[in-house]
Amino acid sequence: MSIEIKISKKPISYKTAMLYLNKRVEEVKNGKNRELLWILEHPTTYTCGVSFNEKEIIDKKIKIVKSNRGGKITLHNPGQKIVYFVINLNERKKDIRKLISSIENSIIQFLENYKIKAKKDKKNIGIWVKNKKIAAIGIRVSRWIAYHGCSINISNNLNQYLKIIPCGLDNKKVTSILEIKNIKPKNYESNLANIFIKNIEKI
Repeated sequence: MSIEIKISKKPISYKTAMLYLNKRVEEVKNGKNRELLWILEHPTTYTCGVSFNEKEIIDKKIKIVKSNRGGKITLHNPGQKIVYFVINLNERKKDIRKLISSIENSIIQFLENYKIKAKKDKKNIGIWVKNKKIAAIGIRVSRWIAYHGCSINISNNLNQYLKIIPCGLDNKKVTSILEIKNIKPKNYESNLANIFIKNIEKI
């Protein structure tokens, strides 16, 4: 199966990305388009998933954009890489856990490029470096079409997380490649895409 790889260099608004993603989901459902892996960045945007709680907003002045993905409230901002996908599990194993595992493994393998040892957490979805979260995952499935994706903190402003309780985990902190290694990775998008494709193709 051929997965289209789309890499956007300029920031894409959350609303624009969701319109594109939802359109592709319907096209894949109806057999009118290929699966998709899309790497991009958003302008600073706070979004909430279906299990969101108002108590997770610390700064009541911020605007929250509602999403149909799984999960709670989170932040997207420049320097954070988003990996969206539309994957047809009708043509693969109908195994959501295996899909999530492939995403987790992809993020861990990507971070290994920067000598960062990351891990999964059985209780808290996402990827962690010690006790700090470096990547979030949010997935929705409709008629075995899995979509949305994950975010990886590369060099984004972590102070903006202080306005929320990210992912509902008030006793956890967030981190980034920049904070851990004091580097700003460049031109890594193609490598990131290839890691994801390799793992998704195993499903």
